[in-house]
Amino acid sequence: MKDRRSYHLKAFTSSIKNANERRIPILNKETIIFPGIARPLFFAHRGLSSRAPENTLAAFDLARNEKVPGIELDVHLCASGELVVFHDDTTKRVTSSNLRIEETTYSELKKLDIGSWFSKDFSDERIPLLQDLFDLTGNDVYYDIEIKTRAKNNSELISKLYTLIKKNNLEKHCLVSSFNPLVLKDFSKLTKTIPTAIIYSNDQELPFYLRGGLGEYIGKTSIIKPDKKITTRRKNQKKHKKGKLVIPWTVDDPEEMKTLLEYGVDGIVSNKPDILIKSL
Repeated sequence: MKDRRSYHLKAFTSSIKNANERRIPILNKETIIFPGIARPLFFAHRGLSSRAPENTLAAFDLARNEKVPGIELDVHLCASGELVVFHDDTTKRVTSSNLRIEETTYSELKKLDIGSWFSKDFSDERIPLLQDLFDLTGNDVYYDIEIKTRAKNNSELISKLYTLIKKNNLEKHCLVSSFNPLVLKDFSKLTKTIPTAIIYSNDQELPFYLRGGLGEYIGKTSIIKPDKKITTRRKNQKKHKKGKLVIPWTVDDPEEMKTLLEYGVDGIVSNKPDILIKSL
């Protein structure tokens, strides 16, 4: 932990000259949600997904080895009751099968190759349990856990997620996010220790309450995660005045990142956080 913190503090300190040229605020201090880690927070989107298949132990391990302080991941509740790390509702996009996660047991899911679509080098990768990830990375990283559920409420998923985080003593290493504000509202009833974040965009295909950040008021979240395309300096300042943290997604271009840091955002979700960190 000490080496990892020293690495990031050194990186942000050495970037002062470049930051002054771009008028980027250097927030080289501890965050209010993850003590010991300097702002801005960087989260590897589904692990280091630019270099390994998304949401695999290989991608998460690579992010840790590259000293990215945080990882972002997605969790579903499968038919046999386990919390599995996977993004889509079905396995179609990244496997040769088309199974719906919540209707399939883990004994069936764990047989699927979820790495070969990315590269044959990852043909051994399987859908991990959330516990598998915690066993791998423990408190070496910080977690942005996105709840995936089609239901407006999913008490079993929420309860099991909280129990697993607590069992692994990771309450101070996690934030829980979702597009679904009702799920976040229910999760917050279980704990005041783990912060929640509403994810949103202005996609017109989404229900109105999922657009433009309206879910923040339903979910009563302390963090907002807007699409980078709708993140502005003015909106960022308004959220900060309300005591909210702002963490936009998904940012892979260094110049785009620097513009967002000029706005004063608190963190970045990226497929290429290793490159962004080195560019500071």
